[in-house]
Amino acid sequence: MRRNIIETVMGGVVLIVAIGFVTLAFQATESGKVYGYSVQVEFDDASGLTVGTDVRMAGVKIGTVASQKLDPQTYFAIVELTIDDSIRLPVDTSARIIPDGLLGGNFVALEPGGADENIPDGGSVRYAQGSINVVDLLGRFIFSVAESKDEKSAE
Repeated sequence: MRRNIIETVMGGVVLIVAIGFVTLAFQATESGKVYGYSVQVEFDDASGLTVGTDVRMAGVKIGTVASQKLDPQTYFAIVELTIDDSIRLPVDTSARIIPDGLLGGNFVALEPGGADENIPDGGSVRYAQGSINVVDLLGRFIFSVAESKDEKSAE
């Protein structure tokens, strides 16, 4: 009988700890969320971006990716960013998708221009460069080196 009580108490402790971890996980995901105004960017390739991906300027997080969708006319990815209200982006700001290290994910890097006018809420970034597929570039390099060796050996 005493053993059943100990097992019940231990089960209760395990459940309380599990609930604590779940609560902590939900709070941690909310802590990185940025509240602010919306800006859209069109990328030819938005590989590696997901909702919640960082938006950085000079290496500092100033926003997050809020949503992504495909434009059925141009087949470009339309990425909606949420930018911190304290940061005002000039209209000639440019956006690039940059890998966060060799094995990390990607992030959106914004580079401000010099214009006096700012992008309004719901506006868009005019200049954008999509993600670069490093694996594809490496494959092309390897094949070009192999081709040049084959051409030299044929001579």
